[in-house]
Amino acid sequence: MTNLPKLTDALLTLDERVAVLTLNRNDLRNALTGSALIDDIVTTAEWVNQCDEVSVLVITGAGSAFSAGGNIRDMAERGGDFAGDVAECADRYRKGIQRIPLALQAVEVPVIAAVNGAAIGAGFDLANMADIRIASERAKFGETFLNLGIIPGDGGAWLMQRLIGYQRAFELTMTGRVIDADEAKELGIVMTVVPGDQLMPEALKLATRMASQPPKATRLTKRLMKMAQRMELKDFLDLCAVFQGMSHNEPEHLEAVNRMLASMGRG
Repeated sequence: MTNLPKLTDALLTLDERVAVLTLNRNDLRNALTGSALIDDIVTTAEWVNQCDEVSVLVITGAGSAFSAGGNIRDMAERGGDFAGDVAECADRYRKGIQRIPLALQAVEVPVIAAVNGAAIGAGFDLANMADIRIASERAKFGETFLNLGIIPGDGGAWLMQRLIGYQRAFELTMTGRVIDADEAKELGIVMTVVPGDQLMPEALKLATRMASQPPKATRLTKRLMKMAQRMELKDFLDLCAVFQGMSHNEPEHLEAVNRMLASMGRG
């Protein structure tokens, strides 16, 4: 049986190759700062890459919020992650919340955000770090940093414009307005909006379908999808040739081909 990492403020399960990470600080509306959630997310991301029994990671929140982002009380008191002079604060960002986008960017399996409620500030950015977002009809989204007189310090300005384009990302960031799940779907932030009681069943249905694919080829394909965003076509095709050679020499390839032939009545 696979040993799960020990987490402090989140819950982690693994079933049928699908790992589910649940942010579990409803008392803080799953704020990422002022809790242990940063460490829990990074620990889970690193574990996923080391655990061959995981093919998909689903991230969701317990309680009413997906994540409220930064702890506003700490901001008001200039405490916690927001204490100190410019150099101290910058160092704390680098060693704190900025570890999340780097860790999730490196995850080798599909990541699905099941957004159960408010995803605000860094919580919105966390959802945007996933490959796919499914939202409850109760979900809200807001890039609200400017409302507090701060900037998206966790990479949100980099993430959202790559997801929905510069103009739409610019408007949401500069106005700080909060949008509902339907508008998020219209803008392309969310793939699907479902009733609240159907959120996890729908997310797990999608995750299970992905997890049924050959696991090594799944990880290689996820790497290709990410690398395609920053490579020239010729270099990318060279990489595809190598990855394809690796895939053709894996037992899972022959098993998948034989299953296909059998389903066609030719096995």
